[in-house]
Amino acid sequence: MADIQNKIVIEKPVEEVFSFASNLENSSKIMANVVEIEKLTDGPINVGSRYKETREIRGRTASSTIEFTEYTPNKSYAVKSEANGLKVVYYYNFQTVPEGTKVEFKGDIYTSGLVMKLTKPIIRRILKKEDADHLKHLKRVLEEGS
Repeated sequence: MADIQNKIVIEKPVEEVFSFASNLENSSKIMANVVEIEKLTDGPINVGSRYKETREIRGRTASSTIEFTEYTPNKSYAVKSEANGLKVVYYYNFQTVPEGTKVEFKGDIYTSGLVMKLTKPIIRRILKKEDADHLKHLKRVLEEGS
């Protein structure tokens, strides 16, 4: 079972939803703690594309590199971030439904080392608090255009 999961239906075509969601330069519009995002690789988004993401967490900034590990246009993508014995992988699936597009999100947290394994429940709570509502924000931004 995923450490974090959510799903939502957005009343927009799958091409529009996928294009916006997979462009990580839009992260600050749907994830409140993301304060800066920078594409590190050239060319169109694909497996291997990397971004530097900076978040503000409890008054401090922390940066990580996010890499696309899967990418199937208008269907699915996955991104991972690894640092200091913590690996986080977010999976997104997109499906056309009568109402528009169903987006399914799943996040897996992997730890290595004793300290990281012991703090995994805390890390899970922090990530749930930070990222649990991002699909709601994605829906709002796309449907309301704000």
